[in-house]
Amino acid sequence: MSLAEQACEACRADAPRATDEQVAQWRNEIPAWKLVEEDGVVKLQRQFSFADFSAAMAFSQQVAVLADSVGHHPSLLTEWGKVTVTWWTHKITGLHRNDFICAARTDQLLTNS
Repeated sequence: MSLAEQACEACRADAPRATDEQVAQWRNEIPAWKLVEEDGVVKLQRQFSFADFSAAMAFSQQVAVLADSVGHHPSLLTEWGKVTVTWWTHKITGLHRNDFICAARTDQLLTNS
């Protein structure tokens, strides 16, 4: 089953972070996403390009609907012609399987629009 087809689970503060092996495996399904470190926290990040600001805003709204539907919310930076989406799990200050699922579903938003 692909990441996008998997269900997000409620994440607790004591949930384990993704292991290096899991990160390597799951990144194979979302090759356009980068691992970035901000303030000592590893996150998944991807920049999406659009023709104009309206298209970027429309995509940001789609990501917001996705986030609300799974109860897991990214950082979104919407600018003229681009949107930067950053997923990580606040409760564990790092990456969880949910972040990879949401990244894969974010990619689907682009291909389905």
